[in-house]
Amino acid sequence: MKTEAFPGRAAYDLVCFSHLRWDFVYQRPQHLLSRFAKDRRVFFIEEPVFHDEASLLEISPREDQLSVVIPRLTHGSDVDSVMRGLLDHFLSENKIDDFVSWYYTPMMTAWTDHLQPQAVVFDVMDELSAFKNAPAELLQRERQLFGMADLVFTGGSSLYESKRGQHHSVYCFPSSIDVKHFARALDVDRTPDDQASIPGPRVGFFGVIDERTDIDLLGRLADLRPDINFVMIGPVVKISEDDLPRRENIHYLGGKDYLELPDYIAGWDVAMMPFAINESTRFISPTKTPEYLAAGRPVVSTAITDVVTPYGEAGLVYIAETPGKFAAAIDAALADDASERRRRASEFLGDMSWDKTYSSMADLIDDIVKERSPKASAMRV
Repeated sequence: MKTEAFPGRAAYDLVCFSHLRWDFVYQRPQHLLSRFAKDRRVFFIEEPVFHDEASLLEISPREDQLSVVIPRLTHGSDVDSVMRGLLDHFLSENKIDDFVSWYYTPMMTAWTDHLQPQAVVFDVMDELSAFKNAPAELLQRERQLFGMADLVFTGGSSLYESKRGQHHSVYCFPSSIDVKHFARALDVDRTPDDQASIPGPRVGFFGVIDERTDIDLLGRLADLRPDINFVMIGPVVKISEDDLPRRENIHYLGGKDYLELPDYIAGWDVAMMPFAINESTRFISPTKTPEYLAAGRPVVSTAITDVVTPYGEAGLVYIAETPGKFAAAIDAALADDASERRRRASEFLGDMSWDKTYSSMADLIDDIVKERSPKASAMRV
């Protein structure tokens, strides 16, 4: 049975439909939904995977009241039809009657548009249509989801400006930060074993390495600064590992657990964001920007709009548009006044937290759910 929400909060289950895997990279969905799961049931439904056995939904309980749901479908299945049936049975079997639908991908509307949730939320964290291998029908599905949604949240100001004219209720919630978690890097005095063998100075990056990463820039930087070691942490997806630049001073350490990240960052002299400037990065608002700053590292980035404003304009991040300028910015970052930079970063981040973002989002959802409750409807009669 559903657990009642904390006093003052509306009571509902939250059913999330996501193109991202819960166990892939810990980012915006995990930060937000893990907080919702402290006072209600949260079901995180991932994209289907295929096997040779009967179709089913595999449920994996996690912390608090969160469950990850992985659809495992028979090869050759009619995905939309099978998923509708599995989902309807799942909702009935788990007594998920009063719920909010939360979407990260519009593609799942194909097998969820018949549901009757108390509210529909579309949390737009990326411009998915600009990503490599995006489905041809994605924009059509997005228009459908805008028509279904009660609330649209965006992961940054660029996305907000892009979406605000497409829906009547769009709210900007930029990438936030768990300051305490990343500030732990300030007190770490031993770097992990696979990084310990890499001499300093170290310039590091963590995140998904994909078409948004300027791998040509990375190679040029390694050539321009052979005395600096570049540490790349994260999985490689949608691009071939054969295309990655290989130099003696570039080190690919693979993906790491979110809990380990402060230990790695503590061993860096500079943190970097070598993003390509293309359609896939036009609207991104990198979560790692405040995370790097909270960890006390100087940061160098390419000219991503949501990094230039506000971080670059506030003098918190070095912005560089060419390999030569990026290398020079790294030099400047290595020489800057760490104590003054950390003081200004601390002041800037003082009002930011995932707890506040969660609370603001939950308030907006509560207003809709409470307005639509049977009790509220009866009072209007």
